[in-house]
Amino acid sequence: MLTVNDLFEIKAIDGLKIVAGEKGINNEISIVNIIENPDAFDWLSPNELLLSTGYIFKDNEELQNRIIQELSEINCAGLVVKMKRYLDKLPQNMIDQANRLGLPLLELPFEYTLSKVISIINEKASGRYDLLNRKTLDIHNLFFRITLEGGGIERILSMLSGTINNPIIFVNKDWNLVDFTEHKDNKVPLAYCFDLIKNRPAFPKDFIDSIPKNISEMKRSIKRIYYLEGMEIKCRVLPVAAASSIYGYIVVWQTVSELTEFDYIILEQASTNIALERIKTKEIEEVKLKIRQDFFDDLLTGEITSSETIHTLSEMHGLNSNYMYYCIVIHIESEEFEQYEDMVARRVSLENIARKCVDLVYDYANKADGEVTCFHRNNRIIILIGQNENRPATSVYEAKQYANKVYTILEKQISNTTFLIGIGRQYKKIHSLHKSFSEANESIRLMQKFDDRGGISHFEDHAVYHFLDSNVKDMELEEFFMKRLGKIYEHDHLSGTSYIFTLENYFLNNLNISETAKAMFLHRNTLIYRIEKIKEILNSDLKNSEELLQIQLALKIFRLLNKKLRID
Repeated sequence: MLTVNDLFEIKAIDGLKIVAGEKGINNEISIVNIIENPDAFDWLSPNELLLSTGYIFKDNEELQNRIIQELSEINCAGLVVKMKRYLDKLPQNMIDQANRLGLPLLELPFEYTLSKVISIINEKASGRYDLLNRKTLDIHNLFFRITLEGGGIERILSMLSGTINNPIIFVNKDWNLVDFTEHKDNKVPLAYCFDLIKNRPAFPKDFIDSIPKNISEMKRSIKRIYYLEGMEIKCRVLPVAAASSIYGYIVVWQTVSELTEFDYIILEQASTNIALERIKTKEIEEVKLKIRQDFFDDLLTGEITSSETIHTLSEMHGLNSNYMYYCIVIHIESEEFEQYEDMVARRVSLENIARKCVDLVYDYANKADGEVTCFHRNNRIIILIGQNENRPATSVYEAKQYANKVYTILEKQISNTTFLIGIGRQYKKIHSLHKSFSEANESIRLMQKFDDRGGISHFEDHAVYHFLDSNVKDMELEEFFMKRLGKIYEHDHLSGTSYIFTLENYFLNNLNISETAKAMFLHRNTLIYRIEKIKEILNSDLKNSEELLQIQLALKIFRLLNKKLRID
């Protein structure tokens, strides 16, 4: 194995001189590289010998000190500087720093090219590569055996932690915790530093933001500092990736041992095996999800008719076939979708918003009056709420109260997005859940027809509209409207009045003058004048119950056909 001390025996680079850091004279050299970029520290490995012309730090004392500090922390073999190109002599602060940290600092005569020196030293170090290759193959076989035996990520992390002698944290691509392994000698326990709850964020935002987003920038592990109560804890972060897709990150909590060159090789092997585990898990989850989606699709369309089948599949997918259920559907309309011309990008954006909505519903599931099951289909979130059959049925008011809480949460957490929430009726048997689902969607359809920009409605709010819209042709509806309220409609268009709107409010407030005036922000006498004019136009005293019913129906038809009505 080649050490820094062995370099002085190589005649092909005669004149090499050590000027500082002699305590590290026996540091092992695994490979030689050039450092001419101040951003290269993330990509350095233990036992690397670095060569430089000194250009990047010749006029920067802060960078000079930082280079010595960083190379020492990474356990690099040493730093060789080619003299007389940019530096006549090495700065005293670098010499002092190298002596303090025990990092060999060497001077290379001007006549040698860096590429030639790399070639000479790498040739001498080739014997070490053979040893590393054998050890690498052994560790690869160990990890591969764990994968074949179905040991999973937990066993891989346990073996990795024991081999590199440090605690390990593994997070997914969104930095939510997947798994972790503590180390018996860790003096800064993971449980003290983190809320170790799976599928929840494990690291603070500033730490996550310091990690490069582009996988091409992370060809090997990078060092980051985790700040905690005055402590600076070194972490090594390595992406778990395959085919340019990130499946997560391995974070080494470097509190027990410094990492060696072989430790970095082990990390890369573990990363590959964890990526395979994540791919396998993802494929299994996709199959399970497809089965689950097919069940809910069949349930919500009424395709499952067998009681035994419903009972079995419901229990398998988290529903209780003995519960009373009702359905809430949330329709999503986001300005964000319009930013993307590409259909794939738009689909991804929709998927992200829908997933976030589902997570928020589950976060506040305790606000519901029953057990919550939530999932999404395209731009609709579907919530199934089940209650024990021995409890009183959920009232329209209670269902709308819960929907209103959900609406408030979604509006607060997701910007530039409009939500329409439809609520179906509660049914005693899960076999009838498809009716509630259909009713919730019908409520949304009618809200869209009325141009509602966000809001909540229960199917029973629209019972009359649904009856009229589903059972009577538009031409007949228009004929009925024009016969009862056509004169008022024509007067509004010709005179610029709003008597139809006044009538709607008058009926909404149970024909109460004072309440209607208050709701419309009108003086009482102004409203009385309008009502008298309406009576005059209709030639009615608005007291006959049959006539009042027909006017109310005509007003509802007006809401249904507002954009289609025409004046002949």
